[in-house]
Amino acid sequence: MEVEVKLRLPDAVAHRRVTDVLAPFHVSTHRQENCFFDGSAGELSASRATLRLRFYDNNQRCVVTLKAKAVLVDGVSRVEEDEEELEPSIGRDCAAEPERLKDVESRVLGRVREEFGAPVFVGLGGFENVRRVYEWKGLKLELDETDFGFGTQYEIECESANPEDAKQLLEEFLKENSIPYSYSEKSKFAIFRSGKLP
Repeated sequence: MEVEVKLRLPDAVAHRRVTDVLAPFHVSTHRQENCFFDGSAGELSASRATLRLRFYDNNQRCVVTLKAKAVLVDGVSRVEEDEEELEPSIGRDCAAEPERLKDVESRVLGRVREEFGAPVFVGLGGFENVRRVYEWKGLKLELDETDFGFGTQYEIECESANPEDAKQLLEEFLKENSIPYSYSEKSKFAIFRSGKLP
């Protein structure tokens, strides 16, 4: 179970303000390319599951992820998550030809085939994200700038075993620095599928 605090920033100005204030705590920045897949008969979406390939910094890393039963309430997301590393060249082949996913040796993809019975995979498209990572007050903060093609969203994510405490710390930080925010109401995947920013 992945538990994250998700706070949405209204615009590039608020995003820039966060990067400025958190600059001393910056650890790394990654460019992520996210590609999503389903069975040809919608087997995963019918079960509220998502299959994603994520490429980091062009082809430095590739991670295959299965997410299921996502719930997002008051800026706290809870989702079942299973992921593993894939050879980036194999991931690229699958992104170009989704039907290849059925033949890849992978624990996660084996689970997808077994649990959802998708005999044929199709690509749903995807989006790009720039993720800035900060270590701040014992928390790992991920500041996202997500380009959906139809608009850009800015969001702070923080995975935590104590999400209410993390959320309180984050909200205090944003208020102290006069940075506007709201609770995220949709996952990035849900926004991507809707075709418009919330």
